[in-house]
Amino acid sequence: MTTLATGTPTGAPVVGAPRRSRALALLRAVVRHRLAALGLAVISLLLLIAVFAPLIAPYGPDEQDLYAVLAAPSLAHWLGTDNLGRDLLSRLIYGSRVSLFFGLGSTAISALLGAMIGLVAGYRGGLTDAAIMRMTDAFLCFPPLVFILAVTAALGAGLHNLVLSFALFGWTGFARIMRGQVLLVRELPFVEAARAAGLPPWRIMLMHVLPNTLAPMIVAVTITAGLAILTESGISFLGLGVQPPTASWGKDLRVGFTYLETAPLFSIAPGVMITLAVVAFNFLGDGLRDALDPRLKGMGQSRR
Repeated sequence: MTTLATGTPTGAPVVGAPRRSRALALLRAVVRHRLAALGLAVISLLLLIAVFAPLIAPYGPDEQDLYAVLAAPSLAHWLGTDNLGRDLLSRLIYGSRVSLFFGLGSTAISALLGAMIGLVAGYRGGLTDAAIMRMTDAFLCFPPLVFILAVTAALGAGLHNLVLSFALFGWTGFARIMRGQVLLVRELPFVEAARAAGLPPWRIMLMHVLPNTLAPMIVAVTITAGLAILTESGISFLGLGVQPPTASWGKDLRVGFTYLETAPLFSIAPGVMITLAVVAFNFLGDGLRDALDPRLKGMGQSRR
């Protein structure tokens, strides 16, 4: 941005190294934050489990052993079996794919949509901003779970419809965060210099405003991903998420609840996995917040 006075665009070699150094500095800050490092390690482990599920799982997710229905943990089935004789450990491993796909996929769609809407609203201002914010307020009038349940029921049960229903509501929070940041950035000197250089508005928004508003969005993404996993589990528990025989933590939690006295691991194991994933994303978000907000560095040091 130092070359705007001459009207020449900033070259990739000039900004590439600083951006990489900022990313490395952020990673080092997260690693130094004990809870964030723990969250990042757990998330990385869950991602590896989801990617390599066919290699890790001792059985297929739908493979049945009719001679071992609701069996206790053993060498053959480390966590026991469910009511259909399927290995619980294998279903937990394959269930991570559903939860992580939904959590990361729906959050990515929501963040991208909300960022673009909030960017336009904050930069353009006036009637555009007012119209977008009133639309956002209209969505926020509905309780999130009720809205997602209603959309899922209308579209039909299934993972892809659940992702769409979450994204239709989830963009509102990202839009409000982005708009607030854009309102602060758009009046800064480097944005004024970009306007004076005659750059088109779309280029100013994407090349100059957007990169300087991403810090709160990154934190919001990690928090929302954990919330999305919890939402998917809740919707699947109510019967509107993924359908049998697909392995899902929420679905297995619902079925296992009826066998809590005879096979407690049937419901406890997926509940522990859901809690672990949600807490890991929240720990990571907490560390990112401390690393990206200089005002919280002292508070972050006290939690390490």
